[in-house]
Amino acid sequence: MENNGVEKRTCIRFAIPGTTVSYEFKDYTEEFSPLVDISRGGVKFLGKHPLEINADITLKISVPGEMIPLTIHGKIRWISFIEGKDQYQIGVQFNPYGEKEKQNYPGNLVKIISLEQKFAAADKGKVGKYEIDS
Repeated sequence: MENNGVEKRTCIRFAIPGTTVSYEFKDYTEEFSPLVDISRGGVKFLGKHPLEINADITLKISVPGEMIPLTIHGKIRWISFIEGKDQYQIGVQFNPYGEKEKQNYPGNLVKIISLEQKFAAADKGKVGKYEIDS
């Protein structure tokens, strides 16, 4: 199916200054990776290690001013190497929210919505790289 340049995302992506992502993947641990942006459905962050596409991962997202990091389960959906910086952009799609194993705690969605309301306005209504009309 042809994309025609239309943004398919339905969740607003927004940045939270100073937020970091930590994770363990197989025998590799990375802490305090900078978050690029987050939405209700996923996250993009910078990492120093290439990860496997479609692999399960558990992230700990530390937001400045919050006492406890958000623990979120998801799947690695894409990776892009950043030339000259020796870093990777990593995109993770969150698992559904619910009470079953490997689902995300529904309270995390409530917290992300609260952060979205606080920080998305600072991103001036962007959805991906496209502006949305209000």
